[in-house]
Amino acid sequence: MSLWDKKLNKDVLFSLKENKNVDILIIGGGIAGLTALYYLKDKKNVFLVDAGIIGDGVTKNTTGKLTYLQNTIYTDLVHHVNKDTAQKYLKSQKIAIDLAKSIIEKEKINCHLEKVDSYVFTTKPKEIKKLKEERDFLLSQNIKVSENALPINLPAIYSISVEDTYVFHPILYTNHLKDLLKEKIFENTKIIKLKKEKDKYICFGEKIKIIASKVIVACHYPFFFLPFCLPIKSHIEKSYILTRKVEKNPKISAITVSNPGMSIRYYEDESGIYEICLACSHKTSIHQKDTKNFKTVQKIFNIKEDDIIDAWSNVDIITGDKLPFIGNINKKLYIATGFNTWGMTNGILAGYLLSRKVLEEPAPFEDLFSLKRNNFYQIKNFFPNIINSAISLISSKKREKDWYKSHLIFTKKNGKSIAIYTDKEGVKYTVFTTCPHMGCSLIFNELEETWDCPCHSSRYTKDGECIKGPSTKDIKYKE
Repeated sequence: MSLWDKKLNKDVLFSLKENKNVDILIIGGGIAGLTALYYLKDKKNVFLVDAGIIGDGVTKNTTGKLTYLQNTIYTDLVHHVNKDTAQKYLKSQKIAIDLAKSIIEKEKINCHLEKVDSYVFTTKPKEIKKLKEERDFLLSQNIKVSENALPINLPAIYSISVEDTYVFHPILYTNHLKDLLKEKIFENTKIIKLKKEKDKYICFGEKIKIIASKVIVACHYPFFFLPFCLPIKSHIEKSYILTRKVEKNPKISAITVSNPGMSIRYYEDESGIYEICLACSHKTSIHQKDTKNFKTVQKIFNIKEDDIIDAWSNVDIITGDKLPFIGNINKKLYIATGFNTWGMTNGILAGYLLSRKVLEEPAPFEDLFSLKRNNFYQIKNFFPNIINSAISLISSKKREKDWYKSHLIFTKKNGKSIAIYTDKEGVKYTVFTTCPHMGCSLIFNELEETWDCPCHSSRYTKDGECIKGPSTKDIKYKE
């Protein structure tokens, strides 16, 4: 359970029980989908569906930062794409922060929005040059940059910081929008397939179908492969997060230059001050050792076992050029995905941009985030992404965890692979161990008691219910 999960509004709204015709359908009730619905709320025949509960996905697993200081993204873009792209991306992120502030202020959302200084720091001498390049780029864009020492006890040898960035409680934000927009939301309504028919899209659920003139797919990872082919344009990165209570809020957020690195921010409410520590980010094709990785986070931040308040993991879609995909697949189908590790900023931006596009109003940054863009940075990572997908598939077939030997039984029934897990109370759970999405073998996460797909980040409960896509099917085994 994440720190934010405790505030999740679990009062379930109606699920859709009958077929429906709509002008605009939004699939996915995370930060991007809800923000799109917010900007479309005055349009009569617009609805949002979510496979589960609003906010109960990747949104609740983020660290909740709203910042344009994102590692050394601008230096990377200058070197691998061009300076114009870096400038446009910086402008887009500053607009996203302004959009978030505007919504929060207008709707009086109590989500603990707090202005903080954002730092990027390094512990490696070889990274100082790159970090100074990032400083110089920001200065050239008339942004005030400081070189003060990192004001917390981490081994930083050089850092830069900016002032006008924010942190917030992402679930209090989505809770408020859920309540505000509830007349247009259907929860526990899973869409499993799209079919284009003439000038409409038929969106198939398990027992219903929605016919829509336009569709926004705002799932974390799209549930279809074609025509977008996201697996060969990105890879999945997993991170590990711990929280503890501290005495002082230094009002900062900070992150290292490169991965695997460190990220830290602070959250304060009436119950106290929390330090949110993230580390050990890695491609899901390797290092699937959750217990070891959480222990490493403890060691990096010097966190005692008894001080741990919450522990959870998160996954991010990392695109080849580090820019999100926000735009048209075709004239009436839109998508928002690949936010890298900056889902809150880019999710709010995506919701705004797609709301304008479906209304056929001018939308900025169309070329920057186009699904059809090509640049050297993206092309360079094309084959590594294919290789990474192959490694994920192959490595997922291995049963390497020692923990498996005493807690899981792997066998076959009717030619299909299954596993039997016995929990602490002695209850047995039997599931299929192949992910229905693209055939990877699932890995059991012993700390969070979930079956996780190392290829594309689908996730299932211990009894086989699909709780995160791109998979749309359960893995429950029944005799």
